[in-house]
Amino acid sequence: MLEFARYYGRRRVKGSVAMTAGFTVLVGLYVWMYPTVSEGVDLDEYVQSFPPALRQAFGIEALGTIEGFLAAELYAFGWVLLLGIYFAYAAASLVADDVDRGRMDMLLSLPVSRSKVLLEKFASVLVPLALVNVVTPVVVSLALLGIDESISVADLVAVHALSVPYLLVAAAVGLLASVVFDRASVAQRVAAGGFFGLFLLDSVTAETDLAWLGSLSPSRYYDPTAILVSSEWDLQGAGVLLAATVVLLLASRAYWQRKDIA
Repeated sequence: MLEFARYYGRRRVKGSVAMTAGFTVLVGLYVWMYPTVSEGVDLDEYVQSFPPALRQAFGIEALGTIEGFLAAELYAFGWVLLLGIYFAYAAASLVADDVDRGRMDMLLSLPVSRSKVLLEKFASVLVPLALVNVVTPVVVSLALLGIDESISVADLVAVHALSVPYLLVAAAVGLLASVVFDRASVAQRVAAGGFFGLFLLDSVTAETDLAWLGSLSPSRYYDPTAILVSSEWDLQGAGVLLAATVVLLLASRAYWQRKDIA
């Protein structure tokens, strides 16, 4: 059971550790910077000079608090944008890479279904998803102790737990691109560019007559600033993201089962 998930999951361990280490460094940098940038400066007044679209895009609110600072600098940028694009890009090679390199015919010659291959390959992205969301909050908590700051443990856990549906949608977008395009490089560019485009769609249409278009973007349903600054946990939004993940997986499965890879 789950042979492919275990195999491809093990292959992701090294990259997952490297990615998590990178975010650990980023956490340390932001926490170390906070006392310096907040000292003697009214960051909240400074924020008001930013364009509304920029404040909306990166959740810039209450920068004068450690919660608002981390929400804007680490989570709105690191999780919503960078990790979202990373998971879309990484998942875009799940199928397309084997097709591109001519390995998929051999894989499907085994007594396994296409659905099993597809879904267990997708399951392998849970390795980096789990690692970065388990390690980072611990690092954040320890780093804050070094500057005599604290943050609600419940909100910190929530901002990571609620990021899981968001990142799963990003990976599902990548998977759909992976089954549609045979060249891995094309699938990766389409997935990363498409996910970034959805992020921009939500940002530029906010507070306009076209704000309804932003409902197509996953970023509309995951707001780390609301979680950390206002303790508002959007469980309904998480449900929407999980439902979108299922829809994208079913669409990918349906397309993959009918696709000719000869």
